Amino acid sequence: MTAHPDLSIVSPVYACDGCLEDLCERLCRTLDGMHASHEIILVCDASPDDSWQRIREIASRDHRVIGLRLARNVGQHCAISAGLQHAVGAWVVVMDCDLQDVPEEIPALLAKAREGHDIVFAQRVERQDTWLKRLASRGFYRLLGYLTGTRYDASTANFGVFSARAIQAVNALPERGRFFPLMVRWAGYPTAVLPVSHAKRASGKTTYTFRKLFRLAIEIVLAYSDKPLRLVAKAGVLLSLVAFALAGWSVYRYLNGDVAVAGYTSIIASIWLLGGATIFCVGVVGLYVGRMFNDIKQRPYYTVDETVNLRDRIREGGVSGC
Repeated sequence: MTAHPDLSIVSPVYACDGCLEDLCERLCRTLDGMHASHEIILVCDASPDDSWQRIREIASRDHRVIGLRLARNVGQHCAISAGLQHAVGAWVVVMDCDLQDVPEEIPALLAKAREGHDIVFAQRVERQDTWLKRLASRGFYRLLGYLTGTRYDASTANFGVFSARAIQAVNALPERGRFFPLMVRWAGYPTAVLPVSHAKRASGKTTYTFRKLFRLAIEIVLAYSDKPLRLVAKAGVLLSLVAFALAGWSVYRYLNGDVAVAGYTSIIASIWLLGGATIFCVGVVGLYVGRMFNDIKQRPYYTVDETVNLRDRIREGGVSGC
């Protein structure tokens, strides 16, 4: 394997041991057909199945396959970042390991990138997912887009081809909250989208439930947007205006003799309303304080437990996460 291959393939692995052999075979067949030197970096995100053992077996037969086993489960995007920090190819492909991202689409994506684009995302025109997952995905991206003020396309995800300088920019970002599509777009380099085919999941089942997607959306918003704080401020102003208007109306009615004694029900309702709004606003601020607390500690967002076929190098300009 050359010191700097043409392509680095980075794929996070979790609960998907049944398709790793097929993934590597199809990748090697596709990339060998392109006459491109390559490395395949499989990042085992503390998977509970036999994924790591399968990676070791594959790597023992092919020195181009590099394995990283993380000491604890850190999530898909932190696992992607771990792989990116060890990728040294002129171009980097990020893809899922379940073969829904079709390896045979890589030549078309790379050709599009060589037209002058540092970032080329694969657009899944006909997603081969359940209607519930498609619905959850659309809801996730709409919520994320509204709270971050950025338009997202639910038909694109992590799969794509990215230049070395785009990956260097991602590696240089120090924040603990990682979300690869947003981070690589932030780099600002020329970006394109290419329609590709999308396959059914080859092994296992998705671990992204609606609850996990919602939690991921909240974490991303806290890391990349202050819009919730601005919404809380606006809500506070609105509630103050409403309270002032109601107080003025009550005084007016009292002076005109319409109200002899203040109503118990209205007082209790006002207390509960304002109390709930106050607790909600404090909670939102507390989430941001918690996020800052975690960032200030500067703990690594991943630790490597074991490696196979890994050369002792990290991409220049990157920040080691372990």
